[in-house]
Amino acid sequence: MISRRTFIGHASAAALYATTRPTAFAAPLGLPLAIQLYSVRQQLPADFDGTLQQVAKAGFREVESAGYFGKTAAEFKQALQKAGLSCVSAHHPMGDLRTKFDELLAFDEEIGVKYFICSSPGFKDPLPAGAAPNSRTMTIDDWRWNAEQFNLMAAKTAAVGITFGYHNHVHEFEPIDGTVPYMELLRIMDPRKTTLELDCGWAIVAGMKPQDLMRDHPNRFSMLHVKDFKNPAGGLKGAKVTELGQGDIDYRPIFQQAAKTQKVRHMFVEQEAFDMPWMDSLKVDADYMNNLKV
Repeated sequence: MISRRTFIGHASAAALYATTRPTAFAAPLGLPLAIQLYSVRQQLPADFDGTLQQVAKAGFREVESAGYFGKTAAEFKQALQKAGLSCVSAHHPMGDLRTKFDELLAFDEEIGVKYFICSSPGFKDPLPAGAAPNSRTMTIDDWRWNAEQFNLMAAKTAAVGITFGYHNHVHEFEPIDGTVPYMELLRIMDPRKTTLELDCGWAIVAGMKPQDLMRDHPNRFSMLHVKDFKNPAGGLKGAKVTELGQGDIDYRPIFQQAAKTQKVRHMFVEQEAFDMPWMDSLKVDADYMNNLKV
């Protein structure tokens, strides 16, 4: 954990910088305004450089990758630099981590990421050839195996100065034979080697309170995903993605708790679907982050 003096110093520097670039920092925690590029997954293949420039124009300064759209590491990094963006984190599903871990880590190291995140779990025993992806469900042993693998992978990423972490969706919070998978991840994943990226929106859809998770486990979360839903209490079937501030999630208590932990380093907006033209949507999200008072 950083000291209170260091935290205040960082916040003061952010506030000073924001006087010249008013959209550069998210107001709640004084962190660089960041976005998960999954938000523009449909736009990037059509106009990679132009999409990144529009992301920057909306006010974002940091990004988290979700695929590289056929670009080499050098091409990806150059496009980011041209747009004035920095890629600080990368998402990879467990299936890819099992088959091309070293390749992905080398790519991410070259573009300069600091966090290497598993974005979805995998089965301990791979699906038989030809089996449908939804032909079976995760067992609690599958979840425990994933946590153990994360510890092993974290040792490899640490060797090149990158932190390994895991990003949740909804199923992590659904009990299996009386055991909540996310609690097993917290129990098994080594806090000295790994981190957790808390997707606040999906946690709320699952019936959890992100502020309670951060309060009860104050040293485990270094990054947040920020998204809004209409009717999040409706669960997967009833919740509908919308722009920040247009739904029913109140992020003030979440950001207040994040500030108390002094552990969160990045907060990524993730807009999984648009209720308006995509460039307008990104601006709405950026304005929400910059204007929210906690």
